[in-house]
Amino acid sequence: MKNILMLTTLSVLFFACGNATSDKKSELENLKNEQVALADKIKKLELEIAKTDTTNKIKMLDVEVTPVTAMPFKSYLQVQGKLDAEENVNVSAQMGGTVKSIYVKEGDNVKVGQILAELDDAVMRQGIEELKNQLAFATDLYNKQKNLWDQKIGSEVQFLSAKNNKESMEKKMQTMNEQLAMYKIKSPINGTVDEVSLKLGQIAAPGLPAVRVVNMNTLKVKADIAESYAGKIHEGNSVLLEFPDMNKTMDAKVSFVSRVINSMNRTFAVQVNVPTDHDLHPNMIAHLNIVDYQTVSSIVIPLNVVQNSEDGYYVFLEVKNAQGKSVAHKQMVKTGREYKGQIEILEGLKEGDSLITTGYQDVEDSELLKLN
Repeated sequence: MKNILMLTTLSVLFFACGNATSDKKSELENLKNEQVALADKIKKLELEIAKTDTTNKIKMLDVEVTPVTAMPFKSYLQVQGKLDAEENVNVSAQMGGTVKSIYVKEGDNVKVGQILAELDDAVMRQGIEELKNQLAFATDLYNKQKNLWDQKIGSEVQFLSAKNNKESMEKKMQTMNEQLAMYKIKSPINGTVDEVSLKLGQIAAPGLPAVRVVNMNTLKVKADIAESYAGKIHEGNSVLLEFPDMNKTMDAKVSFVSRVINSMNRTFAVQVNVPTDHDLHPNMIAHLNIVDYQTVSSIVIPLNVVQNSEDGYYVFLEVKNAQGKSVAHKQMVKTGREYKGQIEILEGLKEGDSLITTGYQDVEDSELLKLN
């Protein structure tokens, strides 16, 4: 009997709990449905209020604009070159021999033809002395034959033979004197002695450096330029020379353009004459900024404001809409040369246009703007 009562009680409790759980699920489902319905009502009301509420502020993007102007424009080709002296000569001996005397030292100013050093010429002088005696004898013999020939005495052959022998000796003497002069090392230019490679008692030979003489009054910069610029670089082009080690700049002109392309490195040579400057030294590094393009008047804007898309290059301008408010206008442009952060605009802009130069990265076409 007790068992039957317990089973009955448990059954009643089980059915009661099942009904309670079912009621909660139903209540939760009803609340979720109400939440969705309220969210839809809220959204509809917000849209209706936004359409009719005139106090709602319109968001505008802060930008800065710069008037577009025309100005002269230049672009430069930048290459590295080397400073050299037009007259930078390594003088060598014309004859081989032992160095007998050195008459100059580094820093001495010399003139054309001045003797810099002298080689031992004792053997040559002995030969000249012997030849002098032979020439004197040939001259006496010729004079006697001439006197006889003038008196119609003797044969013509004897006279001509004496004359030929004398003249031959004179030419040989002239040649030996010229060879004797070759034992003296002379300066071929006016300038300053930059280096003396000779030493007393040293053997000098033709082709070996003896004395370097430099004329610092005629300086030039040499550079090699890629052949792709052959049609753009001409004699007379303006050049801005920079000597970085001396922190010095100067204006110059292209003085020479080679007509031949080097087949090894596909470059051509240019030279620029440099005004006299005692601070400059041969073999110094120089930077050449050669004007390869210039105009009298062009539309020039900052390079960074030009953007690119599939349709081409464009910029943003500030224009007025029908209500007189400032809005952004996407303007397609055709670009030209660029140099040091500036770019030439060939088409698309005119003087007076208001170019957006700050905040352009976040601008969209037709967006309202707030000018700073």
